[in-house]
Amino acid sequence: MNKEKYTLQEVTTPALEREWLDFPKRIYKGNRNWVCPLDVDVLEVFNPSKNELFADGEAIRWVARDARGELVGRIAAFYNREKASIEEQPTGGCGFFESIDDQQVADMLFEASRMWLASRGMEAMDGPINFGQRRDWWGLLVEGYEFQPLYKNPYNPPYYKELFENYGFKNYFNQHSFIWRVNDSEANKQIFARAERLYTVPGYRVENIDMNNLEEAAESFRVIYNKAWALFSGVKPMTQEEALEMVREMKPIIDPNIIFFAYFNEEPIGFFITVPDLNRLIGKFNGKFGLRQKLRLMWDLKVRKSCDRIFGIIFGITPEFHGKGVESAIMVKYWQFLERTKNPYKSMELAWIGDFNPVMNRMIETYVCATRHKVHTTYRYLFDRTKEFHRCPRLGVKRRSE
Repeated sequence: MNKEKYTLQEVTTPALEREWLDFPKRIYKGNRNWVCPLDVDVLEVFNPSKNELFADGEAIRWVARDARGELVGRIAAFYNREKASIEEQPTGGCGFFESIDDQQVADMLFEASRMWLASRGMEAMDGPINFGQRRDWWGLLVEGYEFQPLYKNPYNPPYYKELFENYGFKNYFNQHSFIWRVNDSEANKQIFARAERLYTVPGYRVENIDMNNLEEAAESFRVIYNKAWALFSGVKPMTQEEALEMVREMKPIIDPNIIFFAYFNEEPIGFFITVPDLNRLIGKFNGKFGLRQKLRLMWDLKVRKSCDRIFGIIFGITPEFHGKGVESAIMVKYWQFLERTKNPYKSMELAWIGDFNPVMNRMIETYVCATRHKVHTTYRYLFDRTKEFHRCPRLGVKRRSE
């Protein structure tokens, strides 16, 4: 095989960055399910003034070209030393991978990422992942190609799975997505009985987010998040500033009817954060998000109310309240809104339920009565090929002794 068939080029100029951004449009041309991400969302990941992970990390991007100079692939590699250090071995990442169906192209992109990360002290790389929050662009779609992706969720052709696995990536964990259809899915009757039993104990309440007091909502979210998610591998506790910034960023798209908090004696103990899914509205923008597109989005979202899908961002119950029926009380409130209220929503999707959290998977299937319809895989590649590979430990299982 001619090793000079393809060449690699680092993205170092605005023109190359434009090519890197636009390449996916060729891969997905004619695919009705793919939604072009907004340029601004992708570019923020690689902007040191926007992405705090650059404070102790780096990122690099490449494009691959054929002998004629045509683009045939792209990738990004990145690491953050703080995040890398909490893994079993220092681990970086690669992501935003796109390629024609050619193993030689994929191997060249993966190998460039491996060598660059190894030169910076990394001993493994996860992919395809995001240089940022796990909720965005994380994992390779391996089931559910026939469905439209959620906002900032990955979508890819089926052949990518072989490209990753043929190179040597191993399944580190799977992320499940579930769908619940209004007027089609049925709620488990147990949730109503469980909610009733919960309310026999004084002090429990479930209510919508208070848009007039977003600081309190942000603090409630932070308290629950840090208790409910602190045991996850690779998850850092959230600060007050981070929580408030997240809520402020979400404010323009928030529908207060579909965000719920649970309390016991005024202590926040659970949440279900959902928003209208922007991917139902932004496809026509073709990646652009200037003033005209922003106005159109707000018109479609707030005035026309033409978004028909809810994006379940995160569900959390603090550990000491697991098994008491709090999740059922939240879902009863959700049911009551969707069944009794005129609204544009036809379905709800819950993404990013890791297979390392079997309790949450069972809860969503049993009490929410949602159906699994997408699976994304986060792969890991160990640079030392003789080292034994371990999948992500289940929630609450520590990887190594302190």
